[in-house]
Formats: sequence, structure tokens, C-alpha cells
Amino acid sequence: MRNSSIPGTRGRVRPLTLLGDPVLYTPCAEVTAFGPQLAELVQDLFATMYAARGVGLAANQVGESLRVFVYDCPDDDDVRHLGHVVNPRLVEADGVVVRGPEGCLSLPGLEAGTERYDHAVVEGFTVTGEPVTVHGTGFFARCLQHEYDHLEGLVYADRLGGLRHRRLMRQVARAPWRRSG
Repeated sequence: MRNSSIPGTRGRVRPLTLLGDPVLYTPCAEVTAFGPQLAELVQDLFATMYAARGVGLAANQVGESLRVFVYDCPDDDDVRHLGHVVNPRLVEADGVVVRGPEGCLSLPGLEAGTERYDHAVVEGFTVTGEPVTVHGTGFFARCLQHEYDHLEGLVYADRLGGLRHRRLMRQVARAPWRRSG
């Protein structure tokens, strides 16, 4: 297999946007140009996601306020899902609501029990403008909903309430990356 066919091998690792940066709280703009700059962004997203050991990454997490995310995520049956979606729409989020541990590369080292549906469907486009539909179950459904939220200006902490939210915010306040930023 040639390196060029492996996502991210031609990308550069970009700095991650951390909780508190306004770009994480602003809905992202639709992609209108499907060309080399978009392809480069997708490669950079994969490279950055792999470097940070994540399973998904949205463009605003590297400071680009565009509706694009990438993923390399298993489902609950350990089936690997690898791809990207441009201008995604979450068309289904249903099934059983499961509270499970959720983390985020924009809140490094932290996680909290977050409720998500165990089934999700996202429609959008590939980097070349071809339509794509992505179906997710279990952990992969969680990933799709998480990345879609980023593009809507939400982080998983926004889905928490009460004690779980307060506990996470106390951890954020003590996090080394928060104090150094």
C-alpha cells in the first residue's frame, strides 16, 4: 500500500483548539469550494487526529470554522469506520440513549458520562463533492454525534447537567493545559 492512500500521511499536524476558544462555540460555515485547500485540510485533520490519538476531529478543533470532520473509530462490535464528511447533516439520532464516557481532544485528558443515542446517520459529501451517507451504531454513533456537535458550536460539556457538569468544569479549571493557555 502506498503512503499516499493512507489518510493523514500527506497532512501536517496542527495545534488543537482548546476549550474556551470562541471558534468552538460558533456554528461552522458551509464549505463552498471543493478543491485542493479542502483536500489539504482533510489530510491535516487526519494527521492531527492520529498524532493526538483521537477517533474523530472537527475542523474548528484546529481553528478552521468549516463544516468538515474526520473519523477513524470502531463501533461496539470493533468494526473500524474510517472517513470524512463535508457539510454534514445529522439526519437520524435515535434508538436507546446510553450514558457513556466521552472525551474530547479540545479537553485533553478529561472525560464525563455523556448521554447519546446509540444510532446515528449523517449525510454530506466527500472532499471531491460526492454524496455520502454514514451510519453509526454504539460508540461510532457517539463519535458521529460528538463531531457533528462541534460543527454546531457545541462541546460535550454543553450536554452535561448538574453535578456532572460542575465536576467536569472543576477538572477543566485544574487542567495543566488550561493554566498554561
